[in-house]
Amino acid sequence: MFVSCQKYNPYFPCSSFPLHNPTTTCTIFNCQNPKEHHSIIRKHNSKSTAYLLQHLALKDGVPISTSIPKPSELLDPMPHDEKVKVLELSLVRKRTPQFPGSIYAQSPGDPDVGSSLPPIRTLFQSGVDPDDKDEKEEEEEMIMRALEIRRKVTEEVFKEALRKGKFGITYSTNLIGRLSGFLDHIMIEAANLKRLPGFSNSSFNLRAKTVIDDSKVVPLIRWLKHNALSYPRIAKVILMSRGKPEAIRSFVMWLKSVRVKGEFLGVVMLKAGDNILQRRHEELDEIVQYLESNGVRRDWMGYVISRCPQLLSYSLEEVKIRVHFFLDMGLNEKDFGTMVFDFPRVLGYYSLEEMNEKVNYLKEFGLQLGDVGKLLAFRPQLMACSIEEHWKPLVKYLYYYGITRDGMKRMLIIKPMVFCANLEKTIVPKVKFFEDIGVHNEGIGSMLVKFPPLLTYSLHKKIRPVVIFLMTKAGVKEKDIGKVVALGPELLGCNIVHKLDVNIQSRCPSSQVYLFAKIHDQAFGRCH
Repeated sequence: MFVSCQKYNPYFPCSSFPLHNPTTTCTIFNCQNPKEHHSIIRKHNSKSTAYLLQHLALKDGVPISTSIPKPSELLDPMPHDEKVKVLELSLVRKRTPQFPGSIYAQSPGDPDVGSSLPPIRTLFQSGVDPDDKDEKEEEEEMIMRALEIRRKVTEEVFKEALRKGKFGITYSTNLIGRLSGFLDHIMIEAANLKRLPGFSNSSFNLRAKTVIDDSKVVPLIRWLKHNALSYPRIAKVILMSRGKPEAIRSFVMWLKSVRVKGEFLGVVMLKAGDNILQRRHEELDEIVQYLESNGVRRDWMGYVISRCPQLLSYSLEEVKIRVHFFLDMGLNEKDFGTMVFDFPRVLGYYSLEEMNEKVNYLKEFGLQLGDVGKLLAFRPQLMACSIEEHWKPLVKYLYYYGITRDGMKRMLIIKPMVFCANLEKTIVPKVKFFEDIGVHNEGIGSMLVKFPPLLTYSLHKKIRPVVIFLMTKAGVKEKDIGKVVALGPELLGCNIVHKLDVNIQSRCPSSQVYLFAKIHDQAFGRCH
């Protein structure tokens, strides 16, 4: 049995006519049937087309006028989805495993990974028309996409470094999620390393890992965590370092030298000003020495800085102005030092304008500047009270009960803490209780002026139990208790067990209860 076989001899007529486009036609003839032929369309790539056109143009030494297209014009427009895919293949750290014989590398660790990956420059054509807004927007979009992918790669490299530092996955993820600025710093430094001869051919992953290792940020995070800093505070502190994490360790060591406890290190670093890590330690030492020379003891300094970190944000000249603000009111070094220790925020938390306004408002009660200085030395918490929210509503409330300016001055001198109390939660419930037991408005005003500490006592732990004791053990009737309390508000400050109960049992004529029993008799014409 014979099998007929058809043989095809290709015939290329390309040389018989000039080629004006990169597409050529090849014709295949059938030997048995010469009239039957098939046309096959084949496209040249950019290099072969350019070479062929150049060869045809110089044929026989006679240049042929042919328009040679640019290589960028010979490239087929790449779809957007394909561009994104090629971009991700060029930048991502871990790639999907591919079948054997794939043209791309299996792993970024392969020696030829850089040459086997598709070049990213093919996505950004240098011949983009500057007037074509669509092409410019597309190129900008691809650049932003490349930065986003590169940032994710940096996150993975950072997570790997934290994993080697024995940090958990959750902790690392939460921390890195707050370090976007530091990740950008790593990206920039890793890109700069490529200019060095030793890193010119290295991958981005290696350069990013080198930047992280050189910064020693992983041991620093471990050290800050050991000093009781939470990961949100660690992230904020690292961002404050502006790419110089070694400044954090140096500043923490200085804080420990002035006896700041570990639990307050994060608070101090975050509230001491944005540029605190860039300040020289000599400047901070001058501030500490100046405060120490004005009555603030060395062993108090850590407590003062912990409660008022804003003090470190000022220059030495600004600190001197604030110190003289109080010294000019007559405070000596001892009073100034104890005042700062009792309430450190009085020195550095409030602005000078705000402090001047409060001093002038206190002087409106008839106090001299020296009297205001004594008040602040005794109760520096007055500087924390707001004029509009605390003092003006309190003054209006006291005026309603007939208390004059002189009465308020007496209250302010005897018990300045009254002007720091909350009006709605502390003062109003007590005054309402006095009204409920029968004390008139005029009597309430005289009570408060006569015995201002009354407003600082606890209603449920001090005032109410004494009133119940007077009504049950001292024999004061319910209808008379209001007048007894109004005549002797000092009774409400006595201890029931150690004073009132003992005096009731002894009936000593010199006792305070016996004295108020006489007041009760004189008021109602009865005798016990």
